[in-house]
Amino acid sequence: MNLIGLGLVGFAAILLIALSLMKRKSPPKWRVIPALMRLSRAVDLSVEDGTRLFVALGRASLLTPRGGAPLAGLDVLRRLTERTSLSDRPPVAAAGESSLALLAQDTLQAGYRTMGVSDLYQPSSGRLSGMTPFSAAAGSMPIIWDENISASILVGDFGVEAALLADAAERRNIFLLGASTDISSQAALFASAQELLVGEELFAASAYLDPGSSHAASLTVQDILRWLIVLTLLAGTALKLMGLF
Repeated sequence: MNLIGLGLVGFAAILLIALSLMKRKSPPKWRVIPALMRLSRAVDLSVEDGTRLFVALGRASLLTPRGGAPLAGLDVLRRLTERTSLSDRPPVAAAGESSLALLAQDTLQAGYRTMGVSDLYQPSSGRLSGMTPFSAAAGSMPIIWDENISASILVGDFGVEAALLADAAERRNIFLLGASTDISSQAALFASAQELLVGEELFAASAYLDPGSSHAASLTVQDILRWLIVLTLLAGTALKLMGLF
C-alpha cells in the first residue's frame, strides 16, 4: 500500500509539472463559485475604502493529518497579500498554532516581496492569537472589532469556535467567508457565514484568486485524480460482481 501511495504521489507530481509547463492556447474555464466572486469583490472594496482584511488560519499544524487546510489557507493569504499590497492598511493574519503563525508572517512578507514593496511589510500583521481553539478565537475577536476590518476570511482547520468569529463579524456587519475541513465548523458556518466554501472549493480558492499556470494545473490534476478514483471504484465493483476479485 505504501508503494501504491508513493506511486500515486509521484504520478501527481509529474502530471502537475507537465501541465504547469504546458502553454495553453486559451485561458482555463472553471465553474463559477459565487462565494469566491464575492470575496474578490470584497478585496477590491477594501483597497478602495482603505480598510483591512482579516484572515484566520485555524488551529492545526502543517505536520499533522489536518495540515492540508491551513496550507491552502496560507496560499490564499499569499494571493490576498499580493492584491492588497499597495493598500493603506495591510491584511492581518491570525493563527492558533505557533508554527502556523510564523508561516503566516513569512507568507505575508513573501507577498510584499513579490510585488516589490518589501518596505511596507509589518511583522505585527501576522499574529498568534492563542494556543487553544477557543483562546485563539477569543484573541481574534478584538481584531475584527477594533482594527477597521471590512472582510473576514476563515480558511483552515476550525472547530465549533468558528461560530464565535462568525458572530463577531456579524455584529460589525462585516463580510464573512468560511472554509474548513471540519464537519462541526462547517455546520456552524453554514448557519452564520455569508458565504461558505464546501469540499474541494477550499483547495481551489487560491487558483480562483490568481489563475496562474501552476494553479490551473493543480485543479486539472485534482480532476484527473478524482476521475481515476471513480474509475478504480467502478472497476473494482464490476470485478467483484463477476467473481474475479
